[in-house]
Amino acid sequence: MAQVTKTIFISVVFLCLNFCGQTMAQGKLVSLVNKVGTLLDSMAVKGVDRSYIGAPEKPWQVILRGNVSQTIVSMKSQGDMAGEEYSANPHLKTTPSQYVGLWAGYRGYGLGYTFNVGGDKGSYFTIGATGGSYGINVRIHSFENSTPNFNLNSSLISEEDLDTWQEVKLIDPIHVKTIIADGYYMFNGKKFSYAAAYDQSVIQKRSAGSLMAGLMYNYTDIDYASDLNGDIIYAMEGLGRMKLWQGSVGVGYAYNWVPARGLLINILAMPMLTFVNKLKAYAYETNVETLMEAPIFWDPDISNEDWDKWFYGNLHITPIGDKTFNSGLSIGFDARMSLTYSFGRCFLNAYGQFNNIRYHHNSTKGYLNDWFINTSFGVRL
Repeated sequence: MAQVTKTIFISVVFLCLNFCGQTMAQGKLVSLVNKVGTLLDSMAVKGVDRSYIGAPEKPWQVILRGNVSQTIVSMKSQGDMAGEEYSANPHLKTTPSQYVGLWAGYRGYGLGYTFNVGGDKGSYFTIGATGGSYGINVRIHSFENSTPNFNLNSSLISEEDLDTWQEVKLIDPIHVKTIIADGYYMFNGKKFSYAAAYDQSVIQKRSAGSLMAGLMYNYTDIDYASDLNGDIIYAMEGLGRMKLWQGSVGVGYAYNWVPARGLLINILAMPMLTFVNKLKAYAYETNVETLMEAPIFWDPDISNEDWDKWFYGNLHITPIGDKTFNSGLSIGFDARMSLTYSFGRCFLNAYGQFNNIRYHHNSTKGYLNDWFINTSFGVRL
C-alpha cells in the first residue's frame, strides 16, 4: 500500500511539474507576442503627426479580397529562316483573370493568398509589411497560357497562313511564373501614410503627399520548351525558355487626398531605372527542317487532322545549352491608385497597380506588363 501511495504521489508531482512547465512556456510565448505587438503598435505611430495620421484602436485586420489581373509578356526575335529574313513576335497575353482570397495581418504586417476562379489557371501569394515611412510587398504569380498571339512575318508564309499563326492554340501551354518584390521609403512619413491607402492599418485624417524612393526586384520564368512547341521554338531561333532577373531603383511621388471624413484617394507614380538586367536563355535544336523535307509535309491532299497527328507526333526538341547575358540599363514604370472608405471597424478598398519591365539581348527583346485591381472588404479586430 505504501508503495502504491508513493507511486501515486510521484505521478501527481510529475504531472504538476509538467503542467507548470507548459504554463511557463506558454506564458513566455504570450509575453513575447505581447512585446512584439507593443513594438508594432509603437512603430505604427512613431514620429507621426497625430493630427494627420491615426492608429485604429483594433490592431488586427482580416480582409476578404477579390482580384482582377492580367499579365502580358511580349518577345520579339529576328533572324533567318531558309535564307529568308523573318521576325517573330509572340505575345503571352492572358485574358483578365479573377481571383478571390483572404489577407490577415497585425498593424500592416500580414499574409494573403488568392486562388483563380476565372481566366488563366494560376494563383497569387502576397506578403506585406508597412510602417510609418515605408512599405514592402512581395507578390508571386504563377499561371499558364495556351493561346498566345503569334505574328510571323516572312515571304515564305502566305497572308492566309499568317492569320492561322495569330490564332494558334498550343497543345502544351506556356508556363509563366513572376515574382515582384518592391519596397518604398516615404520622406514625409510624419504626415503621409502609405499604409493608410494600401492595407488600412492606420487612418489618414488630412490630405498630404510625399516624395518617395523605391526599389523593385523582378524574377520571371517563361517556359514553353516541349516537343509539341518545337515549331515555335524553331521560329524563335531555338529559344525555348528564359529566366529574367531585374533590380530597379526609382524616385517618385505619392499623394493622399482626404475629401471627406473616412474617404481616402491615393495616387502613386514612379519611373524606375533597371540597373540589374540579367537574362538566361535556354537553347534547343528541333527537327522542323527535317520534317519540312518530307513529302507529306507539302501534301495538299492530307487532312488537317492527319497532318497535325503526323507532324506533332514526330516533332522533337533537344536541349543544346544555356547562356546568361547582361542586358544593361533600361527604363520601366510603376504606378498605383487606391480608393478607401472607412466606417467604424470596417472599411472598403479598391486599388490598382501597373508595372512595366523591359529586357533585351541581341535580336531578342521584349517587355513584361503586369497589372491588377484589388477590391476588398475588411474588419478590424
